[in-house]
Amino acid sequence: MSSLLIKGCTAILTGNREKPRSAGTDIRVADGRIAAIGTLTPNADDRVIDARDCVAYPGWVNTHHHLFQSLLKGEPQGLNQSLSAWLASTPYRFRGAFDAETFRLAARIGLVELVRSGCTTVADHHYLYWPGMPFDGAAILFEEAQALGVRFVLCRGGATQTRGLESALPTALRPERFDDWMQDVERLAGQYHQPQSDAMRRVVMAPTTTLHSTTAQELRESARLARALGLRLHSHLSETVDYLDASRAKFGITPLQFCAEQDWIGDDVWFAHLVKLLPEEIALLGASGSGIAHCPQSNARLGSGIADIVALEQAGVKISIGVDGAASNEAADMQSETHAAWQLQRARKGMLARPRYDGGTFEGGGDAATIEDVIRWGTSGGAAVLGLDTGELRPGMPADIALYRLDDPRYFGLHDVAIGPVACGGRATLKALLCQGKVIVENDVIPGLDLRELGAQAAEAVKRLQQKAGMRGG
Repeated sequence: MSSLLIKGCTAILTGNREKPRSAGTDIRVADGRIAAIGTLTPNADDRVIDARDCVAYPGWVNTHHHLFQSLLKGEPQGLNQSLSAWLASTPYRFRGAFDAETFRLAARIGLVELVRSGCTTVADHHYLYWPGMPFDGAAILFEEAQALGVRFVLCRGGATQTRGLESALPTALRPERFDDWMQDVERLAGQYHQPQSDAMRRVVMAPTTTLHSTTAQELRESARLARALGLRLHSHLSETVDYLDASRAKFGITPLQFCAEQDWIGDDVWFAHLVKLLPEEIALLGASGSGIAHCPQSNARLGSGIADIVALEQAGVKISIGVDGAASNEAADMQSETHAAWQLQRARKGMLARPRYDGGTFEGGGDAATIEDVIRWGTSGGAAVLGLDTGELRPGMPADIALYRLDDPRYFGLHDVAIGPVACGGRATLKALLCQGKVIVENDVIPGLDLRELGAQAAEAVKRLQQKAGMRGG
């Protein structure tokens, strides 16, 4: 049996909580899975990848994205806005300007950016839907992910209600009919969803927000349908204090209590953000085994705050990392995101420090989160949230492997080179990236991709989007 041998790694980080580092230097891959890790002798028919001066990580698992926003980076009207004003200024203003061509280009750019950071699994919260939509965004997303060779999870978003009068709304902001939305989820599940634990394609029930996008009854019905189809559930929740205010005003309870009453809680549910949680909500999330897609860079960029990941994990919540959309995160890749997660958890704890004369007991938050914690959140943690048996480097697991060559000066002088891809920030060179055992990046090159051409296409698309959004009244 022919196999591939990654030979001579300087370090192997596993993504496993109990054994975060491997003592081995070599990884053998056969039939899409890791066959062995250790000090291995090449077989006669092995393809050998020379991993000297390289570190191996599990491929990153990104659990929350909005790929269409990859053409909305740094959009001026929303750049200095908080969440609600930013939504109106940027993603909502531009959503009707997308056609099939610009949507495909945006998806390609976002996926390429992720792959070049070592990401092998992408969950996209795709909510760009309106009545009479002229293109099938879901099909485009699956096609682009397949072309790059990554695992793709479509979180089928949508809304049946808005905050404005439908007659006054542009077509692209009008809500869907609930029955049409649910029928499309069934169609997508039948066409794309793979139930196996190493699936390359998954579909998820994912209303845009649980508080604003649907009614309570529709939420309950969506949860019933999802579970009948074997799908997981995902949505935004408690990103800012507005969620607390809105839930109190509309329902008289907390956002998470509202979700729990509609059966939107449990080990098959994960929420993006969860920045503003009350202690009783953290306990409820943990007791139910629910998960979080932690999006530190977007939360920082929009001024939303820093989710208390340490408290959430201690309560039993499953922790994962997502980059969110590029319209609120101009570096929407997993290396940047994990670097931010590592630093911001420490900053968060440090902000709670008080002087000893005022009852303080610690100086700062340098012990809040380790590099190994962050790698676990971004790999096996993400796989657990998505219900996949991936995200770890150990024999028997699917071979989703990022092999980083730390040849940039930012990594020179490291006493522990294993931590470089997270601790030092930036983008490390990929010696190789494997997904399900297939090499999808080699020597930092994605086969068939012309980055210069992609950049030129993006610049032209931005101009077209600006013109179309301007014609709609800005």
